[in-house]
Amino acid sequence: MAETSPLLIKRYASRRLYNTETSDYVTLEDIAGFIRAGREVQIVDLKSGDDLTRQYLLQIIAEHESKGENVLPINVLTDLVRTYTTSAQSVVPQFLAMSFEMLRDGQSKMMENMEKMNPMTAMPGYDAMRAQQEAFLKAMTGGMGGMGNWKAPDRDDEKGGDDLHEIKSQLAELQAKLDKMQK
Repeated sequence: MAETSPLLIKRYASRRLYNTETSDYVTLEDIAGFIRAGREVQIVDLKSGDDLTRQYLLQIIAEHESKGENVLPINVLTDLVRTYTTSAQSVVPQFLAMSFEMLRDGQSKMMENMEKMNPMTAMPGYDAMRAQQEAFLKAMTGGMGGMGNWKAPDRDDEKGGDDLHEIKSQLAELQAKLDKMQK
């Protein structure tokens, strides 16, 4: 069941972070875990009421990057730094948001189509294997979500040869969107 309101984390003057739902202190790694699990998080300063969410999300990314968990290539980081000093600044956030949305949608559709084409779905233990694949892909994409809502198809939904054509057309559609964004 998806939560409708974000998890409220309060930052005390001591810089400790307090989870208001569980009434305990949390670390940045705990917050990253909540986000990977699909939870929205809001971090506010207790005294001023300022929203510090962006600051802490950037800090989580920086810590992961500094530990060798490099997700962002150097050229992307360089371009991000450049956008803070140019007028292109207003376009970049929208571009990034659209790119991640397309990635999530593409992953979800890809997984659905893989399920439809896979003859292994009739094997005992397939659901456990599928859950492992989902966890692996989620870990590889940094828990961006969008994959948690796919499920094994009903046997009546299988279309046979049309699936490959559908996958090819979806890939072509994604490539066209990417090409359009790069121009």
